[in-house]
Amino acid sequence: MSTHELRHLISDAPRVMVVDGSKLVRRLISDMLQRELPDVEVVGCAGVEEAQSALATGPVHLVTTSLALPDGDGLALARSVRQAAGQTYVPVIVVSGDTQRHLEQRRFNEYVTDYFDKALGPGALATFIRGYVQPEPVPGATVLYVEDSRVVAEATKRILERHGLHVVHVLTAEDAFSLLTAESLGRTERRIDLVLTDVTLKGELNGRDVIERVRIDFGYGKHHLPVLVMTGDSNPHNQSALLQAGANDLVQKPIEERLLVTKVLFQLRLTRLAQAEPQ
Repeated sequence: MSTHELRHLISDAPRVMVVDGSKLVRRLISDMLQRELPDVEVVGCAGVEEAQSALATGPVHLVTTSLALPDGDGLALARSVRQAAGQTYVPVIVVSGDTQRHLEQRRFNEYVTDYFDKALGPGALATFIRGYVQPEPVPGATVLYVEDSRVVAEATKRILERHGLHVVHVLTAEDAFSLLTAESLGRTERRIDLVLTDVTLKGELNGRDVIERVRIDFGYGKHHLPVLVMTGDSNPHNQSALLQAGANDLVQKPIEERLLVTKVLFQLRLTRLAQAEPQ
C-alpha cells in the first residue's frame, strides 16, 4: 500500500487501536493522536483479549502496542491483527522502552511493521505516527545515498525525491567519505542530513565501514547524522552487528516505499528536534 493510499484510507475511516497495559500510557497516546488527527477514533485496549474483541467489531487502520501486556505480548497481538478476518494490511507499531535490545537481538517478527523507543518522548512519538498517517516533507533535507547499482539507485532516488528530499548519490563508501570530509572541513556549502547506504558495496569498504567511519572517525552521533542501512541479509547476527556498530535503523530489501520514506523522514525530523533543544 502506498503512502497516498494509506493516507486516503485513514482520512475516510480513521480508527486507530492503542494497546498498552497502562491506562496512563493509553491516555497519553490517545490524546496525542486526537490532537494530531482531530477526526481520529482511538480504540484503547489494555491487553490482547480486549484488542481481539475490538478487532471483531471492525477494521482498524493503525495499531500501536507495547511489548509486555497483562495477558500476552505485543508480538502475539501483531500476529492477531494480521490474521483478523476482513483486516487489510495495516501498520503495527511497537512502542517500547526496550526497543534497542529487541532490535539487536532481532526479536521482532514479520508481523511488526515498525518500532518506537519510548525514551525519545511523546513529541517524537507524535512525529513518528504522523509520518504514517500524514506524511510531510522535511524542507531542505539532503540524503547522502551510497549504492553501487545505478538501476537500484535511480529507483530509490526517485522515491525519496517524490517526498521533497534532495539526494546525492555516490557509488562507493570512499566517495561518501570524500563528501563528508569536505563538509567537515567547510569546503562545501552542502549539508548532509542523513546517510542511506546499502550494506554490500563494490570495493574494499562496505556499509558496515560507512557506519563505523561516521560514528568513530567523524564522531557523529545518531542524532547528529543518522545512518540507515538497506540490507537483504536476513541473518539476525549480521543485522545485530550493524545496529551495534551505530546504524539508526535497517531497511529490509526488497524496499517497500512507504516504510523507507517513513523511516527516513522520521530520522530527519528527530535530528532537527534534537538540534533545536537548548544545549
